[in-house]
Amino acid sequence: MNLFDVYPLNNIEITKASGSTVWDAAGQEYLDLYGGHAVISIGHTHPHYVKRLTEQLNKVGFYSNSVLIPLQVQLAEKLGKVSGKTDYQLFLCNSGAEANENALKLASFYNGRKKVIAFKGAFHGRTSLAVSATDNPKIIAPVNETDNIIFLPHNDQAALEAAFVQNGNEIAAVIIEGIQGVGGIKEASISFLQKIRSLCDQYNAVYIADSVQCGYGRTGLFYSHDYAGVEADVYTMAKGMGNGFPIAGISIAPKFKPWHGMLGTTFGGNHLACAAGLAVLEIIEQDNLMQNAEEVGAYLITELKKIEEVKEVRGRGLMIGIELPETLPNVKKDLLFKHKIFTGEAKPNVIRLLPALNLTKAQADQFLNEFKIALKG
Repeated sequence: MNLFDVYPLNNIEITKASGSTVWDAAGQEYLDLYGGHAVISIGHTHPHYVKRLTEQLNKVGFYSNSVLIPLQVQLAEKLGKVSGKTDYQLFLCNSGAEANENALKLASFYNGRKKVIAFKGAFHGRTSLAVSATDNPKIIAPVNETDNIIFLPHNDQAALEAAFVQNGNEIAAVIIEGIQGVGGIKEASISFLQKIRSLCDQYNAVYIADSVQCGYGRTGLFYSHDYAGVEADVYTMAKGMGNGFPIAGISIAPKFKPWHGMLGTTFGGNHLACAAGLAVLEIIEQDNLMQNAEEVGAYLITELKKIEEVKEVRGRGLMIGIELPETLPNVKKDLLFKHKIFTGEAKPNVIRLLPALNLTKAQADQFLNEFKIALKG
């Protein structure tokens, strides 16, 4: 049997990893500023994380949600404390797409409606409704097509108000990333998020904050949306939640009342996943990683804006987009193969930085120095 060939692969095999450093099969060292799509939040193979998972695996790795799992309660309590949402409720699942799928389903259960507002440049996942709310027709199969998604221009308050005037009593939810990731590190404005909140209140729609990539402390706040000073009804999270172990969840405002069978999952909230989730939150809290993300990220953004060849620097904390001119199409490739630094990209020519939240200033300087050389060709 062959692998189903859906991933364009770099000819690199990672065999060892520690912190923000990875090594390939030949022993070559790389600086990891991408963390496998913002997944590595506390650094590779963090000792506390490894210990937590190993100890749990030696006790019980999995049982279903048909029994008491105290680790779930501990995770919910710790998440409420670290995020500041102590009165919210937690539903655990496995991936960002699944989190967004459940959030949209919950919204529709809540108000009995079908229509969803999403935005140009959005990426919410690859499952049924999540992919329908993703602004990429190429990955939407015919079976996923629906008339229930309304795509609006990003940060366009007039268009948002007009959509509510026209469809207000049919709108189940508005779903938005605090900072678009795949869309090119584009931040939702404070006034736009506040307008979403007020219109959702006015029309009894649900404000869903997709925090899968931009959340979990990456911007210096636990949920990036909260810099607007208003709370969402549902926050979705995944990538950085388990530092590589598949775990996701939705944080649900108290106004939503659950009933048995409303949502469900086989693997979500299993013992190993909760151990991973707890380890991540413990390290974020103990090592002040949100503060570090804010400080090191601000330093990187300030220094990047000084570089003449850079068209624009976008983002917040350690979620940074560096837009380059079309005349420099090979910088990401050169950073990886010539300078041994992993970064991400967004089309057409944006380099994405999504490193672990404990990235050091010295590692930031290493990147800046190599990046300047790469720009010169």
